[in-house]
Amino acid sequence: MIDRQLNYGRAIIARYLQQSAPYQTVLDIGAGTGTDLKAARAVFPNCTAIAIEVYEPYVNQLQQAGFKVIRANIEKDQLPLDDASIEVIIANQILEHTKEVFWIFHEISRVLSVKGHLIIGVPNLAALHNRILLMLGSQPSPLKVHSAHVRGFTKGGLMTFLNECFPCGYVLKEFRGSNFYPFPPFIAQPLARIFPNLAWGIFFLLQKVEPYQKEFLEYPINQKLETNFWLGQETN
Repeated sequence: MIDRQLNYGRAIIARYLQQSAPYQTVLDIGAGTGTDLKAARAVFPNCTAIAIEVYEPYVNQLQQAGFKVIRANIEKDQLPLDDASIEVIIANQILEHTKEVFWIFHEISRVLSVKGHLIIGVPNLAALHNRILLMLGSQPSPLKVHSAHVRGFTKGGLMTFLNECFPCGYVLKEFRGSNFYPFPPFIAQPLARIFPNLAWGIFFLLQKVEPYQKEFLEYPINQKLETNFWLGQETN
């Protein structure tokens, strides 16, 4: 039986948090019920843990757990956080739901400190089962037309995006995969470790190594992308 809980890569997130410690501030974008923030506190109990979440049942759970909650539309709102004020940012299983990646990464890069860590988890468009589905003429599972997912990611695709938009801004510290369809956990996890590029989910530990100067907002303008991406009021 497939264990879909492995798609969230909780053990990998915990590992990346341990490698990022010590930290005083951690921000989870699309925090859900707070599972990853709880992992952050388990690693470093004295940290300030901040959640971005708008779904009210989750907001209530997060507040009851003692997390500071920011209600914000990550695709349009400027986060009420100072520049370079956050040491660790988590974006786990959220980016595939978004169109406005330039704005989102602008805000991430603005509030993340130099030497701070960015932890990303996304479904892998290049997973083995998706390659087979495409070969058979079927829609890959992370991008079903009737689902909430609107973007697909591969390791190479995400790294190209970062390197093209913010050259030398981020370095990849570690890359791992979690789950491996259609196998049960005792087979899926070893396969994901050995062949992360074919795993269901892919997980990045990135470090910001250069100051940010609005490069993500400038890229779609300089490239004359023919799509109405949201770039903030200051660019209108």
